Amino acid sequence: MNKNNLAYLLLILTTIFWSGNFIVGKAASIYQIPPFTLNFYRWFFAGLILLPFTYKEIIKKKKYIFDNIGLFIILGITSITIFNSVVYYSLYYTQVITGVLMISTIPVWIIFISSLLKIEKTNYYQIIGVILSLIGVISIITKIDIELIKNLDFNKGDVSMIIAMFSWAIFSILLKKQKHKISQISLLQVIIVCGLLFLIPIYIGEFFLGSALKLNKPFYLTLTYVVFFPGLLAFFFWIKGISIIGANRAGIFLHLMPIIGAIMAMVIFNEKFMYYHLLGAIFIIAGITLSNKKIKNYD
Repeated sequence: MNKNNLAYLLLILTTIFWSGNFIVGKAASIYQIPPFTLNFYRWFFAGLILLPFTYKEIIKKKKYIFDNIGLFIILGITSITIFNSVVYYSLYYTQVITGVLMISTIPVWIIFISSLLKIEKTNYYQIIGVILSLIGVISIITKIDIELIKNLDFNKGDVSMIIAMFSWAIFSILLKKQKHKISQISLLQVIIVCGLLFLIPIYIGEFFLGSALKLNKPFYLTLTYVVFFPGLLAFFFWIKGISIIGANRAGIFLHLMPIIGAIMAMVIFNEKFMYYHLLGAIFIIAGITLSNKKIKNYD
């Protein structure tokens, strides 16, 4: 298997695992598993599992890691601390379909933010694509309801999902910006540790605010899935995929998530695909299509 085909396979599996993460995240809200607590244990155990395979390289490359600690901290905060926590939090209040549709706009924001940071040039089509995708997201958040818009009474799960999508876009851009002198698995370990350091106070705060964790079968099953599939495997596959074909091309595979996630949500939770989802999806698809006009030489 050539490198590009390997990247495509890894990224397809990543989108399947991440789509499942939304389903399991919604189930966690039904069983009252605290979102920040779930995310803390997800990455605590993931980091623990990785440690025997990474500690030697991390000790050997400690100078390189500390020389770049600022970047690794930002990568940890944007991916581990913010993105995953906010997704679980959002699913307490919003539909899986809404969440996966909004997350599907990340490739557009990767291109847009890359342009703002002067990492990559943009063009006329991509600017229109950003605008169309933004209209799609606004359509979903407002539900095309004039009263809701007038009263600014938006679903807080929908609004917080915006934070998640921008956080992941920034993570992907910074991950691509430079080649790292450590293996993907050790890079993931460093990112997990940095993210967990900032997640600990949030986890403690959630506990003292009364969100007690119940150690029961739903929690153990949920934790097992999120640690191994959207956690370790998907993160490793995502990092490897980006290293082969770049953030922009890897981001295209996230387009599979709304399809997979919506089907899962309709089958498992009996969610309805509403008219505002359809309108939002049309704008998002149009925006993504135009934004990708700059990507050439597909294999």
